[in-house]
Parts: sequence; structure tokens; C-alpha cells
Amino acid sequence: MGSASDRRGQRMDAVRLIVTSRRALAGTGGVPETMTEVWQAQALAQAIGSRLAVFGPPELRGEALGLTELAGRGCGVLDAPELAEADLRAAQLTELGDARQALMQLGSLLGEVGIALVGMASGADDETTYWQCMEAIDAADESRDRVLEMLRRLADRDQVLAEREAG
Repeated sequence: MGSASDRRGQRMDAVRLIVTSRRALAGTGGVPETMTEVWQAQALAQAIGSRLAVFGPPELRGEALGLTELAGRGCGVLDAPELAEADLRAAQLTELGDARQALMQLGSLLGEVGIALVGMASGADDETTYWQCMEAIDAADESRDRVLEMLRRLADRDQVLAEREAG
């Protein structure tokens, strides 16, 4: 992947940004780096939820608003990292792409975020970090639940459409 300045003019779809976040999270070392990637993932989930609420299928809009709020809470419980705008993945989101694929990838990312947070909480040296992790775990889990509900709603919609075509 090119430098941040190379990416500015590119169209960035949700799946590509999620895959980048998953790789970055998997490659983190220490607590500060992992916290930054957890925050990035929550910010990206918030941006995707916001996009889905406005531009997504109508049956997803309520859950997408909920995802936006929950992921925002997930960002809020963590200290915001000092990132240049070009390095903020959520700001790079220009299109959703395939909603189902984006949601499947986002669900996986949020699960991985939860696992990373559990690891950090269990090794936390201070209470502040421990409780930040615990609150962020709750936000990631609830965000993932919203994502899974949106995937269920898409499957229900597809089943209804298939029955109409067959009937």
C-alpha cells in the first residue's frame, strides 16, 4: 500500500479499509499501538454505520444508526490517538461497496477487536487501562451484535425476494 499522500485521491471502499484495519490490528505489538488500532476500528465502524443509515437498504437503517452510536461510544471510552487526517481510515471511506460483504468483514474486525481488548485488559498494569478496555469490549460486542442483526435482515430480505420470484 502506498503512502498516505498516495491514498488521498483514491476511492476507498469499506471492505478494503476493514481488511487494512484487520491486518494492522493483527500486526500490533504494544498496548498503545493496539489501542490506536482498536480506536481506528471503532471509528471505521461508526463511519460505516453512518453511511448505511443514510445510503444503505431501508431495512438496515435503524440498526445502522445504532451501530453508529455504539461505535462512537467505543471511540469515546478510549483516548483518541494523535493521527494525521490522512492516516484516519474512517475519513478515507468514500463508498460502501457491497453491504453484505462489508458487514461480514466488519463483524470479523469487531470480534478481533474484542479479543485484542480482552488480552489488554488481562495484562493491564493500572485500573484506568483495565476499565477502558472493559468498556470498549462492551461497545465492540454490542456493535458486532448490530452488524450480525443487519446481516440477518439482509438474509431475510433476500429470502422474501426469492419467494416472490418463485411464487
